[in-house]
Amino acid sequence: MTTSARAAALVVDVSLDGVRIPLARVRVADVARAVLRAEGVRDAMLSITFVTRNRIASLNRTHLGHRGATDVISFGFRRSTDADPVVGDVYICPEVASATARSLGIPAREELVRLIVHGTLHVLGHEHPEDADRERSPMWEKQEGLVRKLVARLRPSTRRRTGRTSPTRTR
Repeated sequence: MTTSARAAALVVDVSLDGVRIPLARVRVADVARAVLRAEGVRDAMLSITFVTRNRIASLNRTHLGHRGATDVISFGFRRSTDADPVVGDVYICPEVASATARSLGIPAREELVRLIVHGTLHVLGHEHPEDADRERSPMWEKQEGLVRKLVARLRPSTRRRTGRTSPTRTR
């Protein structure tokens, strides 16, 4: 008897490592899965961890040889065959993301969506130049198209609520 293969799935684990974010973890996972689906991925295991400024600076120094905090770092693991699942880790610093959002005059949630998309695209092997052409690269154009669609999905409905006068918080 042979062992059965793991069923194809888009598994996204979201962790908060000592930070808070203005986006529900389920929404973070939904954004990442939407990127994976848009890229034709059917089988993936992706971890997204939101970390402190000190932690991202440490990752940046250890793995990339850069000093200081950054907004997102991602690691895509090489697949032995195309049939193997995509496996990767994405680390995002919400503090850096919030500062960037403020400087650009955009909501922090939008910048977090951008970083989730950006990190996921890097896990999938997409690259961009590090110079002035960065924002004109095919990866950046793909990223911004996805961000526009995904941010629109996150906007609250304009439909009037009925029943409760304020939302109930559950854990």
